[in-house]
Amino acid sequence: MYKELYGKNPPHETSVSGKQYTTSDRRIRENDIITIDLSPQCGQIWGDYARTIIVENRQVTDKIAAIKNEEWRQGLEMEELLHAELRRFVTPDTSFEELYFHINEVICQDGFVNLDFMGNLGHSIVKKKEDRIYIEKGNTAKLSDVSFFTFEPHICKKNSVYGFKKENIYYFENGALREL
Repeated sequence: MYKELYGKNPPHETSVSGKQYTTSDRRIRENDIITIDLSPQCGQIWGDYARTIIVENRQVTDKIAAIKNEEWRQGLEMEELLHAELRRFVTPDTSFEELYFHINEVICQDGFVNLDFMGNLGHSIVKKKEDRIYIEKGNTAKLSDVSFFTFEPHICKKNSVYGFKKENIYYFENGALREL
């Protein structure tokens, strides 16, 4: 999938499934980048939420414009741009596949790479994980066919070691895209 999108081997920095993920014993440094990806559950109801957090001078920097590290700032600005582009581009008739190709084009045009271990950009929110459908090539279902879907581009600048992720849940209400 990466070769198809980028014309080369997959980037060296990739994401992994939660089943294979192991935490490191590394301590957070004075200047650091941290990505937290949560899937809270209560019975059969669950959510999805991810954020990349920037620590500079031992403080969390909560305003993107205030981030001093240019690459970190650009990564989080790109995440904001991708979510804005989702809101601009999507209609109730947009398919998962159309969104996949459009957003991956935006990612590539701006010098970034899709890091997701499956190459997708999000998925439907359903009661059983095996019922998920993904924002991926070949999925012609409309986004409005599902009650809720996540949008979670996991990206990095080409040839960088830093990844960025922002995940929100979206849905349609009276034909308009809404954020949960």
